[in-house]
Amino acid sequence: MKLQAVPTNPGMEDWIAERAQRVDACLQQMLPVEQVEPAQLHAAMRWASVGAGKRVRACMVYAAGSACLAGTADASLQRALDQAACAVELVHAYSLIHDDLPCMDDDSMRRGKPATHVEFGEAMALLAGDAMQPLAFEWLSEMPISPALVVQSVHTLAYAIGSQGMAGGQAVDLLSTGQVLDEVSLAQMHAKKTGSLLAACAQLGAIIVGAGSAQRESLRSYSRAIGLAFQVVDDVLDVTVGSEQLGKTAGKDAAAQKATYVSLMGVDGATAYARELYQQACDAIVIFGRRGDYLRGLADFIVQRAY
Repeated sequence: MKLQAVPTNPGMEDWIAERAQRVDACLQQMLPVEQVEPAQLHAAMRWASVGAGKRVRACMVYAAGSACLAGTADASLQRALDQAACAVELVHAYSLIHDDLPCMDDDSMRRGKPATHVEFGEAMALLAGDAMQPLAFEWLSEMPISPALVVQSVHTLAYAIGSQGMAGGQAVDLLSTGQVLDEVSLAQMHAKKTGSLLAACAQLGAIIVGAGSAQRESLRSYSRAIGLAFQVVDDVLDVTVGSEQLGKTAGKDAAAQKATYVSLMGVDGATAYARELYQQACDAIVIFGRRGDYLRGLADFIVQRAY
């Protein structure tokens, strides 16, 4: 499968499905097999990461690479994009394992099936997440691109998921339970908790294909807006759809008295805000022209989940 630089017909649902299948196939190949000891640990890692999820983060890697590439990706670039796409999905899956633990959000369902700690026990779930994070960086370190770009990629993802990124955002979320946050504080929390990883995905795609500074800055603006839109839509869905459609327990944010965009703006206000952020994201990538079609389509996919 070649990375197309200028799509003639994006067909986003098909494109996303194709990328999801590609990522699943790569994860199946790259993850330790269940027959290798410790077998239960490897089974838990596969349970949490293979064959589930929409792969939005992986698609962001591919879409950003496509936008920044003037031609078609050769085999080495395509392999590097695959490894980065799998790495970010592994990081995301590990974060969901930890997020579902009783000491965190205490959720028993994830992606339409029992959460990892329900299926394998809390200790094994914790270890699975612990093993998945370094494995993601192992995959990044093995990308067939220049060492300097590998270092940039590793640094980008590491910063995005640390105390100033995803983990820090989750900490603020926990500390804010039961409190009323204003719009600025809420945005800052979610820029770390949700937006930082999505932003890193866009930057990884750009780094791998050798994007220039103007392209990378446009992607930063795009991913900031669409990353926040992703969280706004999640807040809306938590109160407007059931657990089966959501793939996790619905209504938990309100039950836990968490600060959300729905609690701040109401459903209609939050939905309107998501549309506003979507437009900001699309405006940010005008410089890519037709090469930005996948990025625009991905933004549309993210926001349309609320309708």
